[in-house]
Amino acid sequence: MIGYITLGTNNIDKAAAFYDELFASIGIGRFMEGDHFIAWAKAPDTPAFSVIKPYDGNTATSGNGTMISLAMESPEQVAEFHAKALTLGGSDEGAPGVRDGGSLYISYFRDLDNNKLAVYTMATE
Repeated sequence: MIGYITLGTNNIDKAAAFYDELFASIGIGRFMEGDHFIAWAKAPDTPAFSVIKPYDGNTATSGNGTMISLAMESPEQVAEFHAKALTLGGSDEGAPGVRDGGSLYISYFRDLDNNKLAVYTMATE
């Protein structure tokens, strides 16, 4: 159902470096870019993640209550991706672990523009 998600950034170069390295850690690269945006995806026909410098020229801000969740393949990948985000300058919003009554293995972090992201996989018994 999701075609792509977009987060605002105030520094496209810093956001690009952060997400290039973060997504490279799970084998995903850029598939589209322009003067004001960059998008990453496994393939052009799969859901994409993008950052954009707002077209209206105003400052990009993180949304209160807004969060993007990215599906991972294993608890190990969740933990590694979370750790990678932190080494790239992201901030911790919740260490990897089982939550939601044991159904999700999930972690939370904020990117360099303070956008909140989660990475998760379904927990296995």
